[in-house]
Amino acid sequence: MPTWSLRRRPGRTLGLLLLLTVSFLVLRRLKWSTLLPLWLQPQRLGLRTKGSDFVLEDSTFQIFGGSIHYFRVPKEYWRDRLLKMKACGLNTLTTYVPWNLHEPERGKFDFSGNLDLEAFIQLAAKIGLYVILRPGPYICSEIDLGGLPSWLLQDPDMKLRTTYHGFTKAVDLYFDHLMSRVVPLQYKYGGPIIAVQVENEYGSYNKDRAYMPYIKKALEDRGIIEMLLTSDNKDGLQKGVVDGVLATINLQSQQELKELNSALISIQGIQPKMVMEYWTGWFDSWGGPHNILDSSEVLQTVSAITKAGSSINLYMFHGGTNFGFINGAMHFNDYKADVTSYDYDAILTEAGDYTAKYTKLRQLFGTISGIPPPPPPELILKMTYEPMRPSFYLSLWDAILLMDEPFKSEIPVNMENLPVNNGNGQAFGYVLYETTIFSSGVLSGLVRDRGQVFLNRVSIGFLDYKTTKITIPLTQGYTMLRILVENRGRVNYGNNIDTQRKGLIGNLYLNNNPLKNFRIYSLDMTKKFFQRFIADKWSLIPKEPTFPAFFLGALSVGIYPSDTFLKLEGWVKGVVFVNDKNLGRYWNIGPQETLYLPGVWLDKGLNKVIIFEETMAGSVVQSTDTPYLGRNQYVN
Repeated sequence: MPTWSLRRRPGRTLGLLLLLTVSFLVLRRLKWSTLLPLWLQPQRLGLRTKGSDFVLEDSTFQIFGGSIHYFRVPKEYWRDRLLKMKACGLNTLTTYVPWNLHEPERGKFDFSGNLDLEAFIQLAAKIGLYVILRPGPYICSEIDLGGLPSWLLQDPDMKLRTTYHGFTKAVDLYFDHLMSRVVPLQYKYGGPIIAVQVENEYGSYNKDRAYMPYIKKALEDRGIIEMLLTSDNKDGLQKGVVDGVLATINLQSQQELKELNSALISIQGIQPKMVMEYWTGWFDSWGGPHNILDSSEVLQTVSAITKAGSSINLYMFHGGTNFGFINGAMHFNDYKADVTSYDYDAILTEAGDYTAKYTKLRQLFGTISGIPPPPPPELILKMTYEPMRPSFYLSLWDAILLMDEPFKSEIPVNMENLPVNNGNGQAFGYVLYETTIFSSGVLSGLVRDRGQVFLNRVSIGFLDYKTTKITIPLTQGYTMLRILVENRGRVNYGNNIDTQRKGLIGNLYLNNNPLKNFRIYSLDMTKKFFQRFIADKWSLIPKEPTFPAFFLGALSVGIYPSDTFLKLEGWVKGVVFVNDKNLGRYWNIGPQETLYLPGVWLDKGLNKVIIFEETMAGSVVQSTDTPYLGRNQYVN
């Protein structure tokens, strides 16, 4: 019988070694752990705490994170933004999950296209980033109602962010669906999610002590097994903690860092410290300044945080855009709606370009890790196109003749309670109210947020938070009173989120007598809304258009569609749609003066542009390769 000998069969030995090497490489390429049954896979310990350190598996781990919101960035650009994050020396992506976008109607979920959360998380993993998920249900995020669906407000007794049954019932159904998608993506199951945040800055709200334990249990009961975190600013840290959940802090200055670090030690003893939100800039509001935070100050604060051994998340690393009508608002003394751009003066600009902050922080994180980050990707090309001159026009008064029969009601009905969208009400856009009056006098009522008042087709002024009365001039006989009400964005932070119903709220009065018999049009301006505007309904633009009105034109693009920024000089206030994509609102009060148009939303040749203008139109729409976000302030 032959005896096996390595000396006698060198060819067989080399062949066996080669086969083992190739097999290892193939299995590694195929992520071999996913091919094995769970009971054969090596156990992953996940992110843990050890004294003042985070530990991932058996190694000390300092989180260098950055926030990007997938719903604010075209899906085609996700890879570019995440590669730039990796090239800045960061190791972790954080993102919010907007409930209102994922469940626009009760029980009807949308995780497709730009809302494909799983694809975003999986892409982060392929690029080599861990993920901290912030699923809410409330997320703040300068998004309408803090990410809560507006249909919740159909309940007149609704108490958001509490254990009120109407709220928890909706949260439970949403979490049932959401968690089934994200649970398999947790680190211990082979995915990139190393931690999950419990709600968001609840200490600043703190209306129900049972609420945070309920959210924690809701996550755990549905299979969340990674580390749980809370996140609070200086106003809410003491009241935002939850047993068994690691507290983290949100801040912008080094002074706050000292104060909050001391508070953390007093609250939870020796534990890893993390700044979950280091605010790299700030958001802008219509009529206000463009907020800027100097790059040297950012570098100094980030250096202080990391040198103290704290983990950090840059909020925002890349802000993106409030496409459509998703922007939020603040309302403390005055109501202030957020602008369309969510540039945030972040590490990357709204269009994903590098900033001085990026260059400085990349050097810092590379020095800390001792490993040079990968090279940054090349910038995406920007283009200035020929000015676009609209050719066709459709007044709002002609447009409503193309719509379905209006809803008729004896009294005004707010936006959320309109009988549209399969009983879920209207979330975004405008509502037009019509009724008949027979006399002059003083018109008064609660308009949320801004209502343009018309007698027949003639505008006589506006009602809003500050102007609650308007004089109706002398009329003769039958007169159509119309109010075009815009939802400018529901409040996303503060104690008044329960009262964010939009449209006409309660009765509308003429000389203190309630008006009756309204015709109400839902103007949500979705893709379906515009389908009724077929070609033969448009007319050439008259010398003196009647406003409000829709304007139609074509933007000519060469063989390589590229990013650009639309500039609407001469136009006053409205919304722009390109190839059925809602770019968002413009308003000449600033600070934002250009709208970002991603090249991936353009086609070679002619591109359809529709502009809804409320009061006065310019003659052309210009484009530029440079954004203009604030008075005397160009982003570079």
